[in-house]
Amino acid sequence: MSAHLEFVEKNVAYAESFDKGHLPVPPAKKLLIVTCMDARIDCYKSLGLELGEAHIVRNAGGSARDAFRSILISQRLLGTREIAVFHHTNCGMQSFTAPQLRSLVKSDAQSRPDNEKEEIEKTVDGMTFYEFSDLERSVLEDVKYLKENLLVLEEAKITGWIYDTANGKVKQVV
Repeated sequence: MSAHLEFVEKNVAYAESFDKGHLPVPPAKKLLIVTCMDARIDCYKSLGLELGEAHIVRNAGGSARDAFRSILISQRLLGTREIAVFHHTNCGMQSFTAPQLRSLVKSDAQSRPDNEKEEIEKTVDGMTFYEFSDLERSVLEDVKYLKENLLVLEEAKITGWIYDTANGKVKQVV
């Protein structure tokens, strides 16, 4: 059974007790968190946050570069002044290289018509996947990228963290 078939049913129960419609658009803590899309991470519970307190930007690996458009909007239009970058243990982004992924996508495209196959190959060749092998170094690089980026507000407080998927604990790296 497809997961989406449960959305309406599950939403009815959620909406019955929903009492957050009054929350303002800007996050109350002026905080933006960049983290991985990994389904094992519950940013709100693991960090003691409530709905409306922080923007959460998720992508594969929690890449700050990949999240930059959202960071810019969050800071300039919605008043966030703190950015916390969270990467995590046992991340899938450590399990492959960009050439491996490109090869897989190209292999899957072999049965497509030539014009589609060429477009797929061109597109995947132009993509950056932000894979990494060293977890702590990846956090440091993302924080450095943000601190050196001229579009990030100078007054922004930027920190880097590692979330441990085995025990739920966080550790500040920078």
